[in-house]
Amino acid sequence: MEDRKVLLGMSGGVDSSVSAVLLKENGYEVIGTTLELFAGSSCCNTNTYLDAKNVCNQIGIPHFIFNYKNEFRKYVIDDFIECYKNCKTPNPCIECNKYMKFGIMYEKAKELGCTYIATGHYAKTEYSEKYKRWILKKSNAGKKDQSYVLWNIPKNLIQYVIFPLGDFEDKELIREIARNRNLKVADKPDSEDICFVLDGNYKKFLENNSSIKPNPGNIVNLDGKVLGKHTGLYNYTIGQRKGLGISNPVPLFVIGFNISKNEVIVGEEKDLYRSEIWVSDINLLLVDEIKDWMEVDVKTRYSSKTAKARIIQENGGIKVVFNEPQRATTPGQSAVFYLDDIVVGGGKIQ
Repeated sequence: MEDRKVLLGMSGGVDSSVSAVLLKENGYEVIGTTLELFAGSSCCNTNTYLDAKNVCNQIGIPHFIFNYKNEFRKYVIDDFIECYKNCKTPNPCIECNKYMKFGIMYEKAKELGCTYIATGHYAKTEYSEKYKRWILKKSNAGKKDQSYVLWNIPKNLIQYVIFPLGDFEDKELIREIARNRNLKVADKPDSEDICFVLDGNYKKFLENNSSIKPNPGNIVNLDGKVLGKHTGLYNYTIGQRKGLGISNPVPLFVIGFNISKNEVIVGEEKDLYRSEIWVSDINLLLVDEIKDWMEVDVKTRYSSKTAKARIIQENGGIKVVFNEPQRATTPGQSAVFYLDDIVVGGGKIQ
């Protein structure tokens, strides 16, 4: 049936491979695809393509590789570089999901006659009678849940997205399915670093791929007193304590930057806490706008716990007021809003 045709993004890992198995076993006509985004990266290399293609051959579905290196450079790498130029700490997976996996891949799916796209993310989509719309929800995977990195996908796509792993509570269950189907990728380790930073050294990547170069300057306290020297603003992030090279009776942390003066600003731990943040570049999924204060849970990093807060939309962004001050909220990272397990939306911390 035409409306059971789905294009599945495949990285050659166990999650997307088991997604292919589950989709096929649930009666979908599956086409596997691996997007060629950055030569030699952890998700775009010869082994990746071979692993994905071998799984597709084994379960009897087609597999295609599409080259989108230029688009990846434009939407993901250039944004990554621009963030560091402006002393922000980006999460490139979020841009990749928005533009590549749930943007360009969906356009390719339509070209191939597919109604749906699917990935191996741990998240859920479903139709909500209460809200009269398709919604994005947390998966059952607890700490493995990936709804945080999906807040920026286009709202109108949610009804066409399938996450086959949304109901699984444990990664070991996924590996067990792969073993039972004799998939060679059953015990392949997860890739958790930034895929295009091949050795994990993002500073070297920035120096080799942009105009960012070491530019020493002063490390100052909140009063402007010079305490030491830094090696370049891009080498530091909010909340950083190690590697500052300064001695002080009380531990000091990076709390901000003065770009015009090329200064890293440090303070005590208490100076890292903020009661309010401003969020821009917003994408609302559950509602069309937030006219009145809404009580939500907010996640400000992928690995952080949620915090209670109130949010309201104003001046093109969202004001977030936390019930309790939050530590080291970092410009460039995403703030994602939840009502229970439903993603309300999100935006970029300023």
